[in-house]
Order: sequence, then C-alpha cells, then structure tokens
Amino acid sequence: MGHDHGHGGHDHGLTAAQAHRGRLAAVLAITLTVLVAEVVGGLLSGSFALLADAGHMLTDAVGVGLALLATSLARRPATARRTFGWQRAEILAALANGLVLAVVAVAAVVGGVRRISEPAEVEAGLMLGVAVVGLLANAVGLVLLRPGQAESLNVRGAYLEVLGDLLGSVAVIGAAVVVLTTGFVRADGIASVLIGLLIAPRAWSLLRDVGVVLLEATPPGVDLDDVRRHICGVRGVLGVHDLHAWTITSGVPVLSAHVEVPADVLARGESGRVLDDLRRCLAGHFDVDHCTFQLEPPESREARTHA
Repeated sequence: MGHDHGHGGHDHGLTAAQAHRGRLAAVLAITLTVLVAEVVGGLLSGSFALLADAGHMLTDAVGVGLALLATSLARRPATARRTFGWQRAEILAALANGLVLAVVAVAAVVGGVRRISEPAEVEAGLMLGVAVVGLLANAVGLVLLRPGQAESLNVRGAYLEVLGDLLGSVAVIGAAVVVLTTGFVRADGIASVLIGLLIAPRAWSLLRDVGVVLLEATPPGVDLDDVRRHICGVRGVLGVHDLHAWTITSGVPVLSAHVEVPADVLARGESGRVLDDLRRCLAGHFDVDHCTFQLEPPESREARTHA
C-alpha cells in the first residue's frame, strides 16, 4: 500500500534575522566607533571599568559581525547535501555570541576584583565623558535591534550584547561620578565587577535558548497535545504517531507526522482532500509554517511494530 506525503505552509524567503540585516549593519558601525573611543579613553584615563566596557564592545562588534555573516550564509539555497541550506548558521552565531559574552563576564569580574584590591588613580572626567557617549550610542543600538530581538535568536544575541554594554556604560558613569565627588578610586573596580555580573545572566539566557534549538525541542508556543487533538479531529483521520516539531532557525518552525487514515480513503484517492484539511487545520491554530504529513493505513504501523 503506497503512502502519501504532503507539505503545508509556505516557503520563507527570509529568516527572521535577515529581515533586520540593515539594522545589524548600522549597529555594527556604531559599535566599532564607540569601541575605539572607549579604548582610547580607557588608556588615557587609566579606567579599568572603561576598558572592561570596551572589551564588551569588542565582543559586540564580533557578535554583530557574526550575526551579519550568518544571515548571509542563511540566504544560500538548499542543496542535496544541505537540505535546509545554511539557515542553522544563525543559531551557531547566537551560540558563539553567548560563549563570548560568558568569557567577557568572567574577565570583567576577575579584572575588577584585582582593581579593587590594587586601586589605581583614574582621570574621572575623561572616563565620564566617554561613558556618556557610549551610553547614548548603545541606546541607539537598542532602539534599532529591539523590533527583531523577539523574532530571532541571532538578533537577540546582538541585542543582549548591546543591552549589556548600555548597562556597563551606566556602571562606568556611576563610578566616574563617585570618583569625582568622593575620590574613592575603588569605584572603578566595583563598576567592572558589576559589568561582569550584568553580562553573565544574559549569556546564560542566550545559551539556554540556543540549546533548545540545537536539541530540536518543541518550539515555544506549540503544544503537541493540542496538535495531536486537532489532527485527529480531521475527517478521515484515525490516529497520528511519530509526531515531531522543532526549529531550524528563528522564525522557521517545522512539524512532521505519520497520519493514519483508512485504506479505502487512500484507495479512493482522497488523500489530497485529507492533506488540504490537515494544512488548513494547523494553519488556523498553530505557528508551524512547514508541515510534512505521511498518510498511511493503520496496518502499516502494525506491520512495523511486529517486524
């Protein structure tokens, strides 16, 4: 008995991250400009907190650059060897961003603790001026990336890095004000530690979400029990098994299932009607754009079970 195989949904011309490629490029240009300013300002003022924030800006530049590269790779068409193309490259870029964030967090905390134990004089006025410029630039970056961070893990990685930088700039500004008003130079090291502690949870959040995709867990918002009930409610469907849902990259959820239908439905050539009903059913209830159904009589499952 032959099996019928059908697809539902539509092709994605762009992944979620590709739709925000121009914003990523603008943020990269801003980040590189502020990076140079913070490195120069940190060296001239003697502020380790400013240098720690510059290190974070460097990871931002690398992260956004990776995100842009990944969106370019993801545009490549599918081939016989890579049937989903390079779309998963965006998730790998988000993974790299998360790992870099974690390394910077540790470095900022370690360096800050050393500066607290061995304080050094800083030029607080210059430190404050550069930090304010960084704050304003990061605020612009956040505004640019905010629309895409909820749609793409790749964009979210860049967004979290810029957010961490903005919070880092706030910490540096606070430290500079403290040094200017009280002369307490250990505030510089304390600010560096705070920057690291602010970065760490964002690194963990991003790595956790990347892990969900790489482990091919069910996409957020998709309840497989509900999917199963809706499939079984389609006229002519007897049951469903081997039901799977996962994510190729942000904005590209996939679902596949073996759907049991009576043998006489297949014999009468009604499989097209069943597939259309399945597509309409899922399109109206679930955020799963690419569905693959294999129609088969119940005897096929029983034969495999006893094989």
